[in-house]
Amino acid sequence: MIDTTLPLTDIHRHLDGNIRPQTILELGRQYNISLPAQSLETLIPHVQVIANEPDLVSFLTKLDWGVKVLASLDACRRVAFENIEDAARHGLHYVELRFSPGYMAMAHQLPVAGVVEAVIDGVREGCRTFGVQAKLIGIMSRTFGEAACQQELEAFLAHRDQITALDLAGDELGFPGSLFLSHFNRARDAGWHITVHAGEAAGPESIWQAIRELGAERIGHGVKAIEDRALMDFLAEQQIGIESCLTSNIQTSTVAELAAHPLKTFLEHGIRASINTDDPGVQGVDIIHEYTVAAPAAGLSREQIRQAQINGLEMAFLSAEEKRALREKSRREVTKWMVQIAPSIFHARHKVARCLADSMPSSINSITWIAWLAGTGFSPSPFNASRIAA
Repeated sequence: MIDTTLPLTDIHRHLDGNIRPQTILELGRQYNISLPAQSLETLIPHVQVIANEPDLVSFLTKLDWGVKVLASLDACRRVAFENIEDAARHGLHYVELRFSPGYMAMAHQLPVAGVVEAVIDGVREGCRTFGVQAKLIGIMSRTFGEAACQQELEAFLAHRDQITALDLAGDELGFPGSLFLSHFNRARDAGWHITVHAGEAAGPESIWQAIRELGAERIGHGVKAIEDRALMDFLAEQQIGIESCLTSNIQTSTVAELAAHPLKTFLEHGIRASINTDDPGVQGVDIIHEYTVAAPAAGLSREQIRQAQINGLEMAFLSAEEKRALREKSRREVTKWMVQIAPSIFHARHKVARCLADSMPSSINSITWIAWLAGTGFSPSPFNASRIAA
């Protein structure tokens, strides 16, 4: 159900939530870090969600083993590079990777500014290698308090031209957005876009706060908006996007089941909502799964899924020219694929047609079937058969 004529995007994707289990195993061995298991098969239950977690905070603990093996800046650079490789493998044209350098630095007391630089380097090299377009969103981990977030902010500001937006993530209930007003004032002064995790664990009031006080242009998750009709009206009218993450919301027990997810209602209400992954390495999913499995299970029609794909590009923190270029790139790829595959299709159809013709009774005019299967425009109808026989 992915429209291949449109760019495929993922604009809510945590870099530090997409560290491959194999990489965790290899880095653990490289840096002599004790892991809960010594084989990939036995490690996966510790680093990926096997059954739905009871809440968001429990889900977030699954990310911890990934960052515990980040014992050097080279390790940070590697996982950033691999994030782009994964994006390319999943067919993404554009990805916005968000990351918390304080969280990534914590286990081995790495320099926070150094982590930011390593991530920038790894992403830049990945984009050159794999041809995926990417932008970086800096996350302040609210769970660690205002001072820690200030340190992360300073590290981002040191590389302000390589950072596209600022985000606030973590424990919504314990650390409301009101604690971080000055942080976001500085972000806006730097010319950054603003996206905020809200309405995932906390209620619709957290979304209002993110918009009114922090200046959010987009909301991460935002599922609790469904509880406030006035908020839904406001989101639609102001075109404030919701970055929906279907499977993630089930795994965190934010939503009981996909059939109850509010994304369908958001789209019906005219809200600009998109489909994204969140933490694909921890979730064990990719963007293709979200479009082809999760979205239909959430009740979305084909047209709604297509609209969500369109929204992903429209919501992206890109200029109008960058969006136009992505659309053109997507169209060129489809055209190139058609040119490459067309001869194979023709020869395959012709071969099938000849086999059918050889096996047909003489009373059946097989020329029509040959023409149709070879792609000449004829169809196997009595009208065409009579024309050819005449």
